[in-house]
Amino acid sequence: MSEFPTTWANMPQETQATLQAYLRDVKKILKDDVSAIILYGSLARGDYLEGRSNINILMVFEHLTLDIMKRCTTLNRRWSKERIVTPLMFMVKELGQYIETFPLEFLEIREQYLLLAGIDPFPGLQSHGQNLRKECEREIRGNLLRVRQQFVESQGNPEGIHALLPISLTTLIPCLRGLYRLLGQSPQGSPDAILDRMPTVLDLDPGAFHEVWLLKRGQSTPGKHDFPNLLDRYLGALSVLVEKVDALQQEGRFKEAVL
Repeated sequence: MSEFPTTWANMPQETQATLQAYLRDVKKILKDDVSAIILYGSLARGDYLEGRSNINILMVFEHLTLDIMKRCTTLNRRWSKERIVTPLMFMVKELGQYIETFPLEFLEIREQYLLLAGIDPFPGLQSHGQNLRKECEREIRGNLLRVRQQFVESQGNPEGIHALLPISLTTLIPCLRGLYRLLGQSPQGSPDAILDRMPTVLDLDPGAFHEVWLLKRGQSTPGKHDFPNLLDRYLGALSVLVEKVDALQQEGRFKEAVL
């Protein structure tokens, strides 16, 4: 495993120090059993919110044994308090299969990631547009169902709505990027930029999504009586998005190219 880099562009100094310490621990605990360590998610994209966002790691192994996973458990126990979430773990031979099965997630990772150590596994890996379309449709519909379910589970209290809306939007943004890809548009840009482009790319009003994004960033603090109205607007916007995806599919607007 190669030595970790000493600098990362656009990354808070404290976060750099956390990652460097984490990588030293990985090397100590996993030694040469790990082939690659990859940073992905908000920190790799540049829209990381310090104190709010998680640090997402993907690890690649030639062989992934129970002993290795037990050692990863030790790492996770030590570092979860630093918001480094449990890593995604793959064997080299599995990556091609998973990028075909879960193209939405892997395209997000492949297009904006930072190789922290080891050999880059992504060059040459491809996914097909048809699978991406199906996953986008499934995830958007599933998002709508989950929000409804979580609202009922929270008994409709403002604290529950406050928690579920940012989570829902976090999972929706990659779906919007996927739809842009399928329409031949660039998927690049911050969440703000992705939402700003909804009127031109999808002919949809992003207002409710923007409100939730400000809530997620801590830039908006609705009163407890405002949360039900925000949820109602958000559910309405999600329903309209589902209808738009159906319409685009019926119109044959989505591309089926290799991505």
